[in-house]
Amino acid sequence: MQTIKSFTVNHDKLKPGMYVSRIDGDCITYDIRMVVPNGGVYLENDGLHTFEHLFATYVRNTPFSDRIIYVGPMGCRTGFYFITRDSISAEDAIRLVQETCDFILGFTGEIPGTKRWECGNYLDHSLPKAKQYAENLKETLSGWTPDRMQYEA
Repeated sequence: MQTIKSFTVNHDKLKPGMYVSRIDGDCITYDIRMVVPNGGVYLENDGLHTFEHLFATYVRNTPFSDRIIYVGPMGCRTGFYFITRDSISAEDAIRLVQETCDFILGFTGEIPGTKRWECGNYLDHSLPKAKQYAENLKETLSGWTPDRMQYEA
C-alpha cells in the first residue's frame, strides 16, 4: 500500500499553526495544528468535542457555508482538519478560523448539537476547555498569512 500524504509530513518539525495539507480538485484540506505533535500535551476529548461542535456550527452559518466541506478533529488529538472549496481564498480561510476562535471565546448558553438524539457522545463536552483551545489557537494564528501555510521541509 502507498503511504498517505499526511503520514509523510515530519511531525517532529511540525509546530502549531494552519497549513495546507492537500488539494484535491476544488477541495483544500487545511491542517489546523493546535499543539505540538508528540509533545506530551494533547487536546482532551471533552474540549475537542465542544470545539468541533462550535467550529462546525459557526463556519456553516457564515456567507461561506456552501463552500465548507468538513470540520473534524485529528485522531491524534493535536488539531483539526478543515476542508473547503477552493473558492475560499487562503486569506479568507485563515480569517474564518480566527473568527471561529472569537465566536467560541464569546459563546454562552447551550452547546449546539448536544442533545442525546443529536450527538453520539452527548455527555462528553467542556466549554471551558474549548474556550482555552480557542484562546491558544487565536494567539497562534495572530498575524498568520498564506505564505506560512506550507509545511517545513
